[in-house]
Amino acid sequence: MLPAGRLSRRGALLLAAGGLVQLSVPRATGAPRTGPAAVPPQAVPANGVRSRIEGLLADRARAVLRRDGAALLAGVADSARPAQQQTAAWTARVPFAAVEYRISAVTGPGPDGLLTVTAGFAHRLRGIDEHPAVLPRRLTFTSTPGGWLLASDEPDGSAALWDLGDVRVAQGRSSLVLGLGEQAELDGLAAVADRAAPAVSALWGDGWPGRLLLQTPATEPQFARMLDVAAGSYQGIAAVTVAAGGAPAVTPADRVLVNPEAFRGLSDLGRQVVVTHEATHVATRAATHAWTPLWLSEGVADYTGYRTAGRTARQIAPELGRDVAAGRVPTALPADADFAAGSPGIAQAYEQAWLACDLVAREFGPTRLVSLYRAVGASGATGRLDAVLRAELGMDLAAFTKHWIADTVRQLRR
Repeated sequence: MLPAGRLSRRGALLLAAGGLVQLSVPRATGAPRTGPAAVPPQAVPANGVRSRIEGLLADRARAVLRRDGAALLAGVADSARPAQQQTAAWTARVPFAAVEYRISAVTGPGPDGLLTVTAGFAHRLRGIDEHPAVLPRRLTFTSTPGGWLLASDEPDGSAALWDLGDVRVAQGRSSLVLGLGEQAELDGLAAVADRAAPAVSALWGDGWPGRLLLQTPATEPQFARMLDVAAGSYQGIAAVTVAAGGAPAVTPADRVLVNPEAFRGLSDLGRQVVVTHEATHVATRAATHAWTPLWLSEGVADYTGYRTAGRTARQIAPELGRDVAAGRVPTALPADADFAAGSPGIAQAYEQAWLACDLVAREFGPTRLVSLYRAVGASGATGRLDAVLRAELGMDLAAFTKHWIADTVRQLRR
């Protein structure tokens, strides 16, 4: 798990004839916005107007929750009715347990006569969320003889899945999948998630809810819109884990977002590894902090994903294997910057991270790897890694790095 607002990214894993080809994924260069965007100062409406807007949005939230299309349209301007009819259709199957608009600002009217409202769409999904996830929205209202009516309700940053299409649902034993694709595809994803959740619990214990929420749009550009990034930024990236804004830091609303175009190209093993990797980030969120090095957080996620895959080090780390064979042996554990988008050798960074965590599990046992991870998270400072390594493994970072380099060469030259 990563702190709220950060992304964990994982690339496509493809089983090719020559072995396991890993297209590793960069760390996010920027997190999706988790709160309403700032609005330039304008005339502030009278309290009576704000009260009217609050009432309209409260009615709107109830209509969404109750799947009441007629009530949803009651406070809508004629020009906005087609879009809001579409909203009613696209949200009809979403299993909302609670819905609320949290207004942060009401400004205007502007030169166009519209009021602009920035608000958070706070919602809980049934069986998944303990606390609301909040998506930023920008709404406008137009004045009519009958009063203010809704003119638009648009994402103000990350788009919701139901902004993009008609949402279908697949309910698994340990998962909920919301998607825009075919039902069979969503059912298959739920089956993968249902295997991932207990696999993660087997290593990391039951101190997490043990359920996963996966969302998958129909196209890669839609995937980018859900992350509020430029189209193409996530090409080839199979999945990311995000902590939705608005939830308490101790129990954030995790969502695994699946890139359908990349995910469809994976082997069965690749799909399982990707989802188990992301599930590990969900399960370990409480133990992950800003000072947790990415080689450790990404490494434990990969270790968990590959734990029962039956693959050799050379199959899991082909890029690094070719480097070692050519005499390009790593001299240090990968820095956080090595996981950044566009970083040269990013595939090797993920492979090195996996090898480091696999080494700990092989020599000290998987439970010691878990203990090490949690101890780093509990250390409370960036500079405490040496002390934690000595306490958990009996060696400081320099000694561990030297041991890891030797083991990497030995594993990849077999």
